[in-house]
Amino acid sequence: MVSRAAGAPGERAGDAGLLEAFESFLDAQRGLSAHTVRAYRADVLTLLASLPADGRQVPATDLQHLDLTALRSWLAEQSGRGLARATLARRAASARTFTAWAHRTGRLASDPGLRLLAPKPDSVIPVVLEVDEAAAVLETARAMTADGDAGPAAIRDWCVLELLYASGVRVAELVGLDVHDVNRADRLIRVLGKGGKERMVPFGVPAGRALECWLEARATWPTRDADADALFLGQRGGRLGARQVRDMVHRMTAVAGVRDLAPHGLRHSTATHLLAGGSDLRSVQEVLGHASLSTTQRYTHISADRLRSAFSQAHPRA
Repeated sequence: MVSRAAGAPGERAGDAGLLEAFESFLDAQRGLSAHTVRAYRADVLTLLASLPADGRQVPATDLQHLDLTALRSWLAEQSGRGLARATLARRAASARTFTAWAHRTGRLASDPGLRLLAPKPDSVIPVVLEVDEAAAVLETARAMTADGDAGPAAIRDWCVLELLYASGVRVAELVGLDVHDVNRADRLIRVLGKGGKERMVPFGVPAGRALECWLEARATWPTRDADADALFLGQRGGRLGARQVRDMVHRMTAVAGVRDLAPHGLRHSTATHLLAGGSDLRSVQEVLGHASLSTTQRYTHISADRLRSAFSQAHPRA
C-alpha cells in the first residue's frame, strides 16, 4: 500500500474507506507504480469532492450522482482551471478506472466512464542532448572522479550518468536496481518497469567500465542492512533516491555547460540517438519498456526535424 497522510485536503471522512479500497485495487491488482497510484488517488479525490454528499452523520460521496454528466462537468471544471492536456487525459483515465472498478464491485449500477472522452495529450517533442553534449556531460562526470577530494560519491555519480544514458532506463527503475540485477559478463541489467513488467536492457563498454569502478568503491561504502543489496547507495548508506539523482543530473549538466535537463531527458536522448544511429523502432521500444509503439514513434519526429535542419544547411538547393 502506498503510504500517505490521513485526512487529505478535500477528503470527506466517509470517503476514506472507498478511497482505501480503490487504492488497494490499484496497488495489488493493477500493479501500478507508487507514483501512478498516488496520482490516480488524488484525481479521484477531486472527482468525489465535486459530487454531493449523502445524508449520513459522517458525510461521504453519494455515488448515485456519479453519471456521465457529472464526469463531463468535473472534467470541464478541471479544463477551466487551465490544466495541461496531458493532465486532463490522465484525470480522465483515473476516472474511467475508478468507475469501472466501482461498477465491478457493485458500488455503481453501471459504468458511466465507458463513454467519457478526454483530450489527447499534446504531442510534445522532448528536449534532448546532442551526441557531443551527452559526451561532454559524461566526460565531465568522469573527470571529477580524478579529483583526490571527490571520494566514492563522484564515482557513483559518474556510473549513474553512464548507466542512465547507456540504457535509457527511467530514474525510478535505476534507483530500484539491486547488485544482482546486473549481469556484468553480458553487460545486461534486469529492470522492473511499469506494471511490474521485467525486461533486460543492454549497456555498453563505457558504462561497464564505470560500473566496475563503482562496485569497487561501493565495497567501502557503509550500508544499511535493509538496503544491503541496492546497487546505488546514498550518503547515509540507504538506497539512492530519485530526487538525489535528479539534483545530480541538473548539477552535472550545468558544470558541463550544456542545456539543462532532468534524468528523463537523458532517456529521451538515448532513444533519439539510438534511432538516429539506425536502430529500429521495435528494438528501441523494447529497450525503453514502452507499452505502445506510438510512444516510441515520437522520437522519429525529432530525428526527422534534425535531418531537415541538416539538409537545409548543407544542400545547395535546399
